[in-house]
Amino acid sequence: MTLPYPACTHRPSTGTDDEGPTPVRARRRLLMLLPCLWPVPGLLASGDAAAQSSGARDDAWVAAVQMPAWIERAGVRTPLSPGTVLRIGDVVLTGAGGRAQVRLAEGSLVRLGESGRLALSDLRVARGPSTVLSGLLDIAQGAFRFTTAVVQRASSERDLQVRIATVTVGVRGTDLWGRGTAEREIVCLIEGRITVTRGNEAPIEMNDPLSFFIAPTGAPALPVAPVDAQQLAQWTRDTDPVAGAGAAVPGGRWRVSVLRSDDQEEALKSFDALREAGFDARIRSTRSDAGATYEVRIGNLSTQAEARGLARRLAGQPGVSGEPQVGR
Repeated sequence: MTLPYPACTHRPSTGTDDEGPTPVRARRRLLMLLPCLWPVPGLLASGDAAAQSSGARDDAWVAAVQMPAWIERAGVRTPLSPGTVLRIGDVVLTGAGGRAQVRLAEGSLVRLGESGRLALSDLRVARGPSTVLSGLLDIAQGAFRFTTAVVQRASSERDLQVRIATVTVGVRGTDLWGRGTAEREIVCLIEGRITVTRGNEAPIEMNDPLSFFIAPTGAPALPVAPVDAQQLAQWTRDTDPVAGAGAAVPGGRWRVSVLRSDDQEEALKSFDALREAGFDARIRSTRSDAGATYEVRIGNLSTQAEARGLARRLAGQPGVSGEPQVGR
């Protein structure tokens, strides 16, 4: 029987004590993962799957991840998994080279660039003839893009605020980009309309597509100006996934195996190292008459090309033994 061990909300212990690692200690550490069993058909159902089967609808969830990325919930940080249902108070973080995409209930998509931090400070969804999204998203660092596809515009409305350091954007529009740094905050309206507020300064209505607002730190905001195509392309690249860098999506069928061993402690050390680094590693234990074999792997990769790209990125990472292998 194969038992896969997935992400969990508590951090396993390091597997060491005053006397050093022991087989008993290693077994205890593995058993600590049992409450977080990856769903096995006929054994147990995941909370998200149960919610879907009961007809429940989620207000926000992770549509795609380019690792490294994490979620912070109730003070606990774990790697971000595609398909994760998000709650008010959750924080999504990306590391160097990371990206995350969050789908909202009325159809909008929030893209978070590398080294970013997105907090769901408030989120409310009213469902009726049209879906109305309201609330507050905090972008403490990094670049983001908020987009609503054409098909959703006729059946949904937005009364959302996005806060970027000292700037708050009232979102009525359908496509905008922004970034906050220590030197400035930037908001670019690609399509639609928004209201930009900064401290005690008068609100600025932005109705002209392809225009941008810059607020230098410690100085008045500059006049709204048109953005040229080259600059806009550079900005949007900062939030788009990088092709072949290892995009993971719900139901992705490709995986990267980083270690296979009959040593339980070695597998747990690999698992710990990868998850600490923001990679959604899992352990699968396969038992036979000869004993147990432990595989550490990262799944949900969208295509073979994405899996190969992640394998190249993982080579030489702490916790990775030899050359990572791609499979399905």
